[in-house]
Amino acid sequence: MQLIAFLFPVFICWTYERIQNRLIEPQAILVLGGSTRHLEREKFAAKFALKHKNLPIWITGGSPPKLTQEVFARSGVSLKLLHLDYEAVDTLTNFTTLVDELQSQGIKSIYLITSDFHMRRASVVGKIILGSRGIRFQAVTVHSDKSPEPISKSVRDGVRAIIWITTGYTGEEGAGGQGSDLRKGAGGKDDFNFYQ
Repeated sequence: MQLIAFLFPVFICWTYERIQNRLIEPQAILVLGGSTRHLEREKFAAKFALKHKNLPIWITGGSPPKLTQEVFARSGVSLKLLHLDYEAVDTLTNFTTLVDELQSQGIKSIYLITSDFHMRRASVVGKIILGSRGIRFQAVTVHSDKSPEPISKSVRDGVRAIIWITTGYTGEEGAGGQGSDLRKGAGGKDDFNFYQ
């Protein structure tokens, strides 16, 4: 009986959150970087954006700008809707570098796009970071052939997210701008090939 008394409020809260997420229409699309050289997330997001016209699209820590813009342009998505951010160096900073900008734009709900193997960790961090600013999200997964990440990564980044909320510290050194350098090869050229 005590178990039921504990689980019932948890179930009610979970159900309430799911209903709220469905009632509030997303106002933007957030794509977490980390695609391979095949740009799976960007290609998926471009197709998704065509079904959700006029929503601004933020890509954080994504592929090189020229390739990303080419994917969206070829899909027929207006580049005016595209916001590229290269400050993030990991999943946590994908959120921390943009959450205040999303809030300042008055955004209360977003579509969150990332790969299926990465969604558990992204959801944990997103609920904490976005939730701290009153922003909800609907998860949209990009299919991959990879196994889900270990739960330990979700726990680790969940703890880091709580630390960020309380201290502003992400645990990453040099999170400002390093992401774009990480996408370049030794000769400074893009290591991605859009046509593969």
